[in-house]
Amino acid sequence: MDYHAILKQIDEKKALLDIKRPFPRHTLESLRAKLLVEWTYHSNAIEGNTLTLSETKVVLEGITIGGKTLHEHLEVINHREAIGYIEEIIKKQEYLSEWQIKNIHSIVLKGILPESAGVYRRENVFISGAEHIPPDFVQVPAQMADLLEWYAGEAQMLHAVERAAILHSWFVKIHPFVDGNGRTARLLLNFELMKNGYVPIVIKKEQRVEYYDSLDFSHVKEDYSVFIQLVARILGDAFDFYIRHIG
Repeated sequence: MDYHAILKQIDEKKALLDIKRPFPRHTLESLRAKLLVEWTYHSNAIEGNTLTLSETKVVLEGITIGGKTLHEHLEVINHREAIGYIEEIIKKQEYLSEWQIKNIHSIVLKGILPESAGVYRRENVFISGAEHIPPDFVQVPAQMADLLEWYAGEAQMLHAVERAAILHSWFVKIHPFVDGNGRTARLLLNFELMKNGYVPIVIKKEQRVEYYDSLDFSHVKEDYSVFIQLVARILGDAFDFYIRHIG
């Protein structure tokens, strides 16, 4: 199915869900708590964090898991804080900027790689298992400037879901930081969706191969359609869940 048809279906689902607003307070609170755990668990698990879904929930409640590293605990705590940060940006209707992106990344790596948190990489990196090779580190500032110029201009003519997916993919293609790029990219993806009234999505650990393959395809072929279709499909499923469970 062409992704434009999926986007049309998504907007129809969004309209159905919008009719139900404002959502019941307790339903909304429990949905947010569920999202917080699942988004944090899967985003970290994609990157190799070994905490289970239930262990992630416990860490978010302030309990330490025996046998797990401080690094893994911090990835959970930082991710929750980063979600709160993007929610605040949306609430204040602040525009996405280079400063905001660096702030998000700084939270993601807080206490893990403090010298690299919010700082563009000063060395070359490679993406394991990918054909695409990120640009030389000296090109990162200029390429990030190009991304943000696109975002402020041409991107605003696109459907919000297209814009969110391309923002994510382009950011990963640049790979501007030494670590934490994937988590930051998924936060930016949901920032753009939520800002435009769409529900956030969770790219699951089990979808990791399809996710990575579609990203690499977009980077090598300069064709975002496969990745946009993946994001749109996951978003459509997320809307189905919300519509079923909000009275």
